[in-house]
Amino acid sequence: MNHRTTAAALATCALAAAVLTACGSGDPAASQKEPAAGGQTPAVGTPSPAAGSEAPAASPSAAASASATSQGTGGTGQETKKGEAALPPRPDRDGEGAYVRALTAIDPDIVHDKEDQAVERGRDQCATIHDHPGDREKQIGAAMERFTSPGHPDGFGRVKSTRIVDAVHTNLCPDY
Repeated sequence: MNHRTTAAALATCALAAAVLTACGSGDPAASQKEPAAGGQTPAVGTPSPAAGSEAPAASPSAAASASATSQGTGGTGQETKKGEAALPPRPDRDGEGAYVRALTAIDPDIVHDKEDQAVERGRDQCATIHDHPGDREKQIGAAMERFTSPGHPDGFGRVKSTRIVDAVHTNLCPDY
């Protein structure tokens, strides 16, 4: 094995660990300390090379494009890249129960004894709310398509879908 390649891989791993530590510290200046050797800053989120494999050289334009396409969510730990869904964490048992009760109050057939599926659909709806924060029509339209059941294969209509969006937003992703 080439010792230079191994040294470069180890240096990349050490730098990645330092960057991740700085990113999690809450200190915005901490992540902007020293750049990598050669003046290049590696793109965060780039997979580390496996031991024994050669690490490709990162180009400044690749690092710039990677950082330009990533967007944070205000330090909530839900980092997303443009085009990726921003799913909230699955609620605890009490939160899930409150959400299921809210949907059941709108129409019991929304959940139709499939609580896990209702929660996952709600989390997907949160991604739509996150990606289209000012577009209520888009949010309602997505809910009309997303929330279906055997008794309502074409959805629950506009009025109930509007209430579904409100229940999702209130119970699963109030910060969106």
